[in-house]
Amino acid sequence: QVQLVESGGGLVQAGGSLRLSCAASGRTFSNYAMGWFRQAPGKERELVAAINWSGGSTYYADSVKGRFTISRDNAESAVYLQLNSLTPEDTAVYYCAAKFRNLSYYKHEYPYWGQGTQVTVSS
Repeated sequence: QVQLVESGGGLVQAGGSLRLSCAASGRTFSNYAMGWFRQAPGKERELVAAINWSGGSTYYADSVKGRFTISRDNAESAVYLQLNSLTPEDTAVYYCAAKFRNLSYYKHEYPYWGQGTQVTVSS
């Protein structure tokens, strides 16, 4: 069982950067793959980036490749998302999610979710 809390969202100008953090509970954090999802108003929740249990394998949505970076620190039970070169299209609530072991692209396979953190990018 994992409990997740996101932080780091806020208002930023286009072209700016933010770093989102997700703090996880429990001592079994390293057994879980982690994902960052986002949901904009009127749109479905979509996978932005994911990372496997060791950090050796990552996935990025085409829309964020080259701009966002996912990382994890198992010693601190935390996962991060660095957002660079932000555009208004990146405006959304960003959610941290966890599932046991293997990385997945499918949101229904992630049983553990944080409450989300708002990212707003102005023109």
